[in-house]
Parts: sequence; structure tokens; C-alpha cells
Amino acid sequence: MAKHEIFRGDVLPIEEYIKVRADKRRAMAQRKKSRRIDVGPHVTFYFENYDTMWLQVHEMLYIERGGEEQIADELAAYNPLIPKGNELVATFMIEIDDPERRKSVLSRLGGIEETAFIMINGDKIAAEPEEDQDRTSAQGKASSVQFVHFKLTPEQAAAAKQEGAMVVVGLGQENYNHMAVLPENVRAELMADLD
Repeated sequence: MAKHEIFRGDVLPIEEYIKVRADKRRAMAQRKKSRRIDVGPHVTFYFENYDTMWLQVHEMLYIERGGEEQIADELAAYNPLIPKGNELVATFMIEIDDPERRKSVLSRLGGIEETAFIMINGDKIAAEPEEDQDRTSAQGKASSVQFVHFKLTPEQAAAAKQEGAMVVVGLGQENYNHMAVLPENVRAELMADLD
């Protein structure tokens, strides 16, 4: 069964983390290849779980060196991005290298987080955007980083776990309407996140 929360006892002392950091980062880089999917020309979905968030917490502690005081803040920030039960959680990034082009595209993608979805054998599940802050400005400009939850019914989760199930991730924003079928290795990897 998947783990749903990082507890204080799961966090290594920084000295211990430094000893395993290179190996953990290398292993996670390999694993993340089966946890991502490009949707259209500019968006990549990165599906999160306990392991990706455990590494993220440790990386933030390693970089910022905030000590014990920082740990509670990192757990509060990253625990909501760990799937709970029959849920998939993704960070999706709108990635455009050219700053002027990125600004122009993002200005037309307001509300894109409200249009994310997953389809399992044709059954559509709308995303629920993370509510920690508004990811679209009052002027209609989208943030380049979005966080979404896909809450599946037990029946949808069972269907998605079947080998060869057709799982599609998409966005239906009027200026960015794209879908991508999860390759079988990605579908299989993500199904381990479900109870």
C-alpha cells in the first residue's frame, strides 16, 4: 500500500541525507521518466507521490539549511501533493524557454488549471486544482507551475489498474486544448499510487 504522508520521523538528519543524496537523486531521476507525460507542445505533467515529495523535502532542507524550524514548513507544503487513496496528483509545468514568448502564451492561458482532466477508458475525471493559492492572476495570466488532484472512484481506479487500460491526460483550455495517452509503463507506474 502506498504511503500518504511524510512524518517528522521520515526526515533524515542533513548529515545522513548528504551521504545518500547522490544515489537517491540518481534513482529518482530514472523513476521520474515513468512519471511524466508531455501534453501538447508546452505542458509536461509530473505525477507526484510519497517518494518524489520525500526527495523534494530533503532537497529543500539541503539547499536552504533551515534546520528543525524549516522541517514543519516543508512538510506542510509538500504533504498535500502526496496522493491519498484513489487519487493521482500532478504538478504540470508550462515550459517555454523564450521569456517574451512565455509571457505572451501564459497571458492567454488563464484558468488552464480548471480544465485539466484524466480519462480512463473514456470516463472523464476533472482535476481539482490545489487551493493553496490562486494560480491565475486577475488579469488572466496563468502561473507556469500548476498543481492538480485527480480523485477517482473505486471503480475508476480498478479500471485504470487493468493492464492495457486507456488512460488519457488532457487540458481543455480554449487556447490550449491537448491530450496525451499514457504509455503502458507510465500507466503501470502511476497505478502504484492508488490504494
